[in-house]
Amino acid sequence: MAKVGIFFGTDTGNTRRVAKDIATALGSAIAAKPVNIRNASVADLLAYDNLILGTPTYGEGLLPGLSSGNATESWEEFLPTLSGQDFSGKKVAIYGLGNQKSYPAEFVNAVFYLYEQFEQCGATIIGEWSAEGYNYKASKAVVDGNFVGLVLDQENQKELTPDRLNAWLKMLTKAWNY
Repeated sequence: MAKVGIFFGTDTGNTRRVAKDIATALGSAIAAKPVNIRNASVADLLAYDNLILGTPTYGEGLLPGLSSGNATESWEEFLPTLSGQDFSGKKVAIYGLGNQKSYPAEFVNAVFYLYEQFEQCGATIIGEWSAEGYNYKASKAVVDGNFVGLVLDQENQKELTPDRLNAWLKMLTKAWNY
């Protein structure tokens, strides 16, 4: 079994594409095939000691899900199923997609909601990312001056994604001792 589970929420497919890039970069000996969270159970996540979770932020800071206009269920519907679950001993890294020009006051807020829920479940959150190099007004995803995970803006800074992703994955593999 692969050592890292990759789970994502998406409606348009951008977050899925990044999940596939992550899996390819890590290789099949380390990373499992990415799974859309709408097709996953809590047990699926608990099967891994190391997780990478991806989410876009929709509209004004929303998780993907039915109330944000998604065609299918996503993180919005999944997160409540984590209540009371124990993720102690699990290392969780989060990446998020957002648009800093169109939504500068809610930039990648959905990343924070994943962070908050998994931290409450006892997970160790790894992979914080510098907030430098982005132009936004506010983000719940900034804690102690850094984003709580990797932040990608595929609309305005797509050309920076490969380097950001590679640097982040190097940090993660070091934290996992791979």
